[in-house]
Amino acid sequence: MSDAQSDKTPGLSADEEQAISHNQPPRAAVLHEIIRTQGDQELERTLAALWWSALAAGLSMGLSLMAMGLFYARLPEGDSAQVIASLGYSAGFLAVILARQQLFTENTLTAVLPLMTTPTLANLGRLLRLWTVVLAGNLAGTLLVSWVMLELPIFDSKADVAFLEIGRKVMTNDISQMFAKGIVSGWMIATMVWMIPAMENAKIWIILMITYLMALGDFTHIVVGSVEVAYLVWAGDETWTAFWLQFALPTLAGNIVGGSFIFALISHAQVRSDSGKPPSQLLKEDHKRATRRQEPRL
Repeated sequence: MSDAQSDKTPGLSADEEQAISHNQPPRAAVLHEIIRTQGDQELERTLAALWWSALAAGLSMGLSLMAMGLFYARLPEGDSAQVIASLGYSAGFLAVILARQQLFTENTLTAVLPLMTTPTLANLGRLLRLWTVVLAGNLAGTLLVSWVMLELPIFDSKADVAFLEIGRKVMTNDISQMFAKGIVSGWMIATMVWMIPAMENAKIWIILMITYLMALGDFTHIVVGSVEVAYLVWAGDETWTAFWLQFALPTLAGNIVGGSFIFALISHAQVRSDSGKPPSQLLKEDHKRATRRQEPRL
């Protein structure tokens, strides 16, 4: 008798052992393969599909600035206002993720796993193609929605002032802070993407928890931040040079480092180190074992 068998609780029926097996959380290899498959599907989408989905995501991210600004405009001043208003930051992420729109920082994890699994020039080209189109679509959407929020008579003066203050707070960071905070933000989004397949029923709460902490910590995000800083530019408070050089480029670099080079690489290495086998092979072995457990016993 093996050690694994001798350690089992005695007296369990076959049905009880099967119930225990079904209640085990998915292995890291299973999560890896789910996300890799999703990334592979995204890499196969047409340019037009990626562009329109990314544009929609950029527009949806305007909800984050809108919600936070409306909270701030209606809350008394003080540190406690940020504790409540930070909930509004989650609005854009909820809309984008639940509607399955293309968000750049989400793709820094899902789309990079196929490349890490099969590191070829073809996969690198597919990744860069996806990143370029999605980032361009996201930024186009954020620039458009920030202009609409400023120019159309939608919000009262208190909300307009709150939108400006949110953008000014982002721009108080210097380039090194933009980059460092962007690393944390990219890592947090990658963590969120990794958690969702394991707890699909709690998806909304996972999104709320992670993005709320991002707002509370003032971590920089290339897409949400683009709405906030572009609003300043359209209002004449900042220049496009500052938008690109002080905010966009260092934040983008930080998000990529945090989401791809840290989280995705470590997660991929963890799965490969479990047995030295590719995640897809581990997933097939898990499926075979599950099938055998479900076979009727004589």
